[in-house]
Amino acid sequence: MDFDLVIRNGTVVTASDIWEPCDIGIKDGTIVAIGPRLPAAPGAQEIDAEGAFITPGGVDAHVHLSQFFEATVGVDIDHSIITNGVVPDPENFVGDTFITGTRSAVAGGTTTVITFASQMKKDENIITVIEDYHKLAKDQSYCDYAFHVIITNPTPQIVENEFPRMVDEYGITSVKLYMTYKPLRLLDYQILDVMYSARKLGITTMVHAENADVIDWMTQHLEQKLMTHPYHHGTSRPPIVEAEATNRVICLAELMDTPILLVHISGGPAATHIRNAQTRLLPIYGETCPQYMFLLADSMRKGDFEGAKCICSPPIREDKSDQDAMWAGVKNGTFTIVSSDHSPTKFNHPNGKQRGLKDGNLPYGKFRLIPNGLPGLETRVPLLFSGGVLSGRISPQKFVEVTSTNPAKLYGLKKKGSIAPGFDADLVIWYPQTKFQSFKLTNEMLHHAVDYTPFEGIEFKNWPRYTIIRGKVVFSHGEVVGEMEYGQYIRRQKSLLPGPRDVWLSEWRP
Repeated sequence: MDFDLVIRNGTVVTASDIWEPCDIGIKDGTIVAIGPRLPAAPGAQEIDAEGAFITPGGVDAHVHLSQFFEATVGVDIDHSIITNGVVPDPENFVGDTFITGTRSAVAGGTTTVITFASQMKKDENIITVIEDYHKLAKDQSYCDYAFHVIITNPTPQIVENEFPRMVDEYGITSVKLYMTYKPLRLLDYQILDVMYSARKLGITTMVHAENADVIDWMTQHLEQKLMTHPYHHGTSRPPIVEAEATNRVICLAELMDTPILLVHISGGPAATHIRNAQTRLLPIYGETCPQYMFLLADSMRKGDFEGAKCICSPPIREDKSDQDAMWAGVKNGTFTIVSSDHSPTKFNHPNGKQRGLKDGNLPYGKFRLIPNGLPGLETRVPLLFSGGVLSGRISPQKFVEVTSTNPAKLYGLKKKGSIAPGFDADLVIWYPQTKFQSFKLTNEMLHHAVDYTPFEGIEFKNWPRYTIIRGKVVFSHGEVVGEMEYGQYIRRQKSLLPGPRDVWLSEWRP
C-alpha cells in the first residue's frame, strides 16, 4: 500500500478500544489504514512503537496565549490592544506567546490548542478582535489551533449581527463568559442575551462560574484583618462561591435550553450540581484541570510569597475530598474534558506574580494583586497519563476520552481526537514502559517561556516519545523538531455532542 508513514507494533488506544499489536498507515497527513502487519511500499517512513501505547494527539481546549492584559487583579481595561500581529513591549510580557506556548504543547503531546480572542468592555465589535488575534497566530504556531471568543460587551449589534459572522466566516463556534473579574464580568441579563443567540447559532457557551460579589466582600474583609498572604486567595473563594454560581448559570441554561460548559471546576459541590443537571438530561458539560487533581491548597502556603506561584481561580482546594471529587468526576463522566487552563505569568518579574508585593503587608504581599493563572500546557497530557493511567486511577480509554476525543467532539473539531481512517494523523507514541526511566520534573525540562511550574518535583513514569501532527513528527526523544509555521488554523463546526432538547420551563419560546 502507498503510505508516507507507517507506525508499527503499537498498542493503539481510542476512547472505546485498545488494539495490539497494531500498525497505522498514514498518507497526506491522514490516517488511511489501521491493522496488523500493514504492507508498505519501499520508501515509506517507518517508526517502530515497540509495543508502546499510541494515543490520539492531545486537544487542549482551554489555553491563553498572546494575551496582553491582566484582568484578574482589578485593572480597568476598556479597549483591546490592536497589535497588527506584533507582540507589544515583549520585554515586559510575562506570559506565553503562540511561539513559546505551542512549542511547549507539542513537547507534551498536545497537537491542537484552542485559545482565546478577547473582547474588552468598550469594544463595539468582535470582528476586529478576531482579525487581530489571527495576525498574532499566523505562522507562529508549532501545532494546529482554533479560537474561542471571550465576550464582555454583548450588545445587540454583536449578538445579532456579529455572532453569525463569527460562526460562518471564521468557523468559531464557542464563546466564553465570566461571572467574576470586574473587567470581564457579565450580569445574568447579559448572559441570557448571549445564550439566546448561542442557541440559535449552535454556539457552545463556556462559563467561568464564581460569585463576584461574595469574592469582593470576602477580599475586603480579609484585608481589614491583614489576611493577605497568597494562601488566603483560597480563603476568599471557598467552594460555595463556585457552587452557587455554577447552580445559577445551570438554571439560566435550562431556561434557555442551551448547552453550556462549566470551565475549570475545582470543588465537589460544583461538580455535584453539574452531575445532577446531567442526570436530568440537560446538555451541561464540565471541565476540570490537572491542578485540581494533583495539588492541594498547601501549595499556596509555601514560604512568605512562594505560594503566589499556585494562585489561580477558582483556587486549588484545601480538602482532599474536593480533589477526590475531581477524579471521581473524570471517571463517572461528570467532567467531559480535562484542560490545562494554561494562563501563566512569570514569577520573578515586576509585571508577573511580583505585582502582589507592590502595595504593602510585606513579605506576604496582597493576594488581591497577584495575577491569577498557572502554566500547564506541556504537563497536562503526561500528568494524566502518568498519574492517571499508570497509577491505575483511570483507564487508557478514559484518558483518551477526556484529553482528546471529547474536546474535539465538544468543540466541533471533526477530524481531530481519534485514531481512525479519515482522521488527521495527530498521534502520540509513548515510551515502552520497561525502557523508561522515571524522573522528577523541573522547570528547566519544559519548553514554555515561564520561570516555574507548579508541578515541580512530581514524578513522571512516562512522557511522549514522539508527537506527530498530520503525519509529521514534530517532537522526538525530548527535542522539538517541528517548524514554527507548521501549525494550521482550524475552522470548527458546531458541537458534535447533544445540544438543545426543546424542553421548556414555561410558555415562553425563543
